[in-house]
Amino acid sequence: MLRKAAAGRLAVAPLLIFVAVAFGVPAVAMAYGAFTTNTPGTPASYTAGNLSASLQGGYLTALLGSVKLSASSALIGTAIGLLLAQAVVTSRFQTLRHAVLSASGVLANFGGVPLAFAFIATLGNAGVLTTHLHLTSAGWSLYTFWGLNLVYLYFLIPLMVLSVLPALDGLRRQWREAAQNNGATTWQYWRHVALPVLAPSLLGGFILLFGTAFAAYATAAAMVGASVPLITLQIANALNGNVSADAGNVALAMSLDMVVIAVLVMAVYLPLQRRSARWLV
Repeated sequence: MLRKAAAGRLAVAPLLIFVAVAFGVPAVAMAYGAFTTNTPGTPASYTAGNLSASLQGGYLTALLGSVKLSASSALIGTAIGLLLAQAVVTSRFQTLRHAVLSASGVLANFGGVPLAFAFIATLGNAGVLTTHLHLTSAGWSLYTFWGLNLVYLYFLIPLMVLSVLPALDGLRRQWREAAQNNGATTWQYWRHVALPVLAPSLLGGFILLFGTAFAAYATAAAMVGASVPLITLQIANALNGNVSADAGNVALAMSLDMVVIAVLVMAVYLPLQRRSARWLV
């Protein structure tokens, strides 16, 4: 038994080393930079000024803007992705299921600058649909908060479909039949049976979508620039010296703020997952 345990620890050692190097070292460097100053000609000193500055003025506005954008796009993506995944699960055509899964796998990874340019060519100020449907006269603008929401949904909805589909497959037919035999309507079945069971998976999908939107940079940078305040754009500007020449440590502090928010969101999800995951075994 001891030999097997030692062999198991040895087998997992490469993974632990990779995690420590790929995640641990950058995290330590980020935390160290967030609480130090690098004034030329003087040794580094510890300070909380970087963290304080990251939670004031335009930096705080950008942080709240990223949270608002991520939460709204993740909420809409979760609802639409659930409906689409349920339609796929209840469909009798396996070809449709395979087609949706294949398309979702591709679209969930289609982002960045190509996605921004595709939407600009389609729904930008001089886009094809904008011109033909006269959307500008109706007040439409792609380069706004809700325009960016629309672009994010392009890859968040397929990601939600991939995330929630296994959970929908885990819903047992006997539960629906038992609810119907007791006089429950379709809404009552979803309200009292299906949704409580799916709650951890839905919350997990929401968190996945929230984190994806929260960390997105290239799409927003190519499409909206500074017109929509986002924390990732502020970090890039600080690192590039576009704000001030010594804002690099403030950028690390803003990165630490993002990590703290991600940890808080995960702290809400994990207890619910442990509590309800047994229903889908």
